[in-house]
Amino acid sequence: MAVPGPRFRPALILFAATLLAVTGMVTVASGAAAAVEDDGADCPVSLPASFPSTAKLPDPFKKIDGTRVTSKSDWRCRREEIKKLAERTIYGQKPAKPASVTGTVSATNITVNVSENGRSAGFSAGVQLPSGTGPFPAVFVVGGFGADTATIKASGAAVISYDPLAVGKEGTPRNNKQGAFYSIYGSSSSTGLLAAWAWGVSRIIDVLEQSGGQLFKVDALGVTGCSRYGKSAFAIGVLDQRIALTMPIESGTAGVPILRGIPGESGSQGLSNAYGEQPWFGDAFSAYTGNPAGLPVDTHELVGMVAPRGLFIMENPHIDWLGARSGSVAALAGAEVYKALGAGANITYWSDVQDGTHCASRPEWRTPLQQNIQKFLLKTGSAAGTFRISAKKAGNLAEWRDWATPTLTDGPGTSTTPTTPTTPTTPTTPTTSTTPAGGCTATVSVNQWTGGFVTTIRVTAGAAATTAWTVAADLPTGAAITSVWNAGPSGDTGSVRFTNTSFNGALTPGQSTEFGYQGTGTATGTTASCTTG
Repeated sequence: MAVPGPRFRPALILFAATLLAVTGMVTVASGAAAAVEDDGADCPVSLPASFPSTAKLPDPFKKIDGTRVTSKSDWRCRREEIKKLAERTIYGQKPAKPASVTGTVSATNITVNVSENGRSAGFSAGVQLPSGTGPFPAVFVVGGFGADTATIKASGAAVISYDPLAVGKEGTPRNNKQGAFYSIYGSSSSTGLLAAWAWGVSRIIDVLEQSGGQLFKVDALGVTGCSRYGKSAFAIGVLDQRIALTMPIESGTAGVPILRGIPGESGSQGLSNAYGEQPWFGDAFSAYTGNPAGLPVDTHELVGMVAPRGLFIMENPHIDWLGARSGSVAALAGAEVYKALGAGANITYWSDVQDGTHCASRPEWRTPLQQNIQKFLLKTGSAAGTFRISAKKAGNLAEWRDWATPTLTDGPGTSTTPTTPTTPTTPTTPTTSTTPAGGCTATVSVNQWTGGFVTTIRVTAGAAATTAWTVAADLPTGAAITSVWNAGPSGDTGSVRFTNTSFNGALTPGQSTEFGYQGTGTATGTTASCTTG
């Protein structure tokens, strides 16, 4: 068949545009490889019938067969193992793409029609376009509140308003779940709302992929939401690798915070309470509401499942119910996966905010929101992620892990001494103080960026147990501390003394704990010494 000459092309373009408007089912042209919903779906995963219980966070780099990840290429199938573990115990199964997914895409609306095994369902999402001409990157805003949609659109991204309740209703008993997902898979499905809501966004993305890209860039999609919809935004980013930027806000229990940490965090929503409030969790999670140590997985590994894609976690330390301390631990531990994959600059955690109002539009988050959209959706930015942990709810990763972060290469990897990640930039070489065998040592690591830094100091007991410790740190000229976690400071410039808190002063021989601080200026060259008693 002869290729049409130039004079025929306008008519063909008009025909294609008309077809899109009528059906919304234009096939995506072949070309560069695109992200897929589950890149590791072909990995063989065999889950054991039971798992050993552990109060510590499971090692994200340890495979089910007991061996550890040693190369970056290993992570693909290890990620699939974590996904299967999370589906079995936390979320319930998120089914793969149904046999038929069709729909329409316009400047104001997206419709989705799904058919599987003789059952059909449909739902839709609203669209708000930014100024300018498309195709546009887009951010799914789950539930319609708590997200800074003005900044999203001003940054050049469209807003896709997703109503998750059309896909999975709240207020229903577990044996009679309702909504488009359960119309397809049955009202007694053991899959919880969070996985069902994630499935709904995945089906919208299917339709966007079919639309030919005239309005939306399918390789530049983000998701955000607050509170219960922050839980949803997190699950969506975890369970669909086509999401380039995941931005959960104040997600609380069933969201980012580690499940093992919730029972010990005063005032946070209990696991049983969250399980009973709504069917957010999968039904199988009932076995773990009183025993999170029995879980073979925890949310730090779900943070790792998002890696190396963009992740911006926003938390509120002023409301105990939201469990922000456990959230900071999840972010710190999950950032170890980012670091191992060479993507440490792709994760941001921010709980250092002044306004305690739930789901408020916060000025502290506006700049990092813009930077993340520029970097991961517009692909015009390169700002490194940062950790801004509120001193009110600062978690201590050292208390939660007994595993080391490997150095992953394309060949065999080697383990490194565990370190708590802070701002994801290149750290300086740690320096260790020299102390008597019976005292303690202080090891300094600095993550420096232009105009600011985060310093992590690791305190290790010597041959004798300690009940209290003090670290004296000498900051370079011009460096000033703005926030501290897991220690009490005296001063903020020059020679600063840090003393233990009530929960990290007692160390057995050789045991370590960590504290940190953020500041302005340059901290490279900081030295520290440790004394006990």
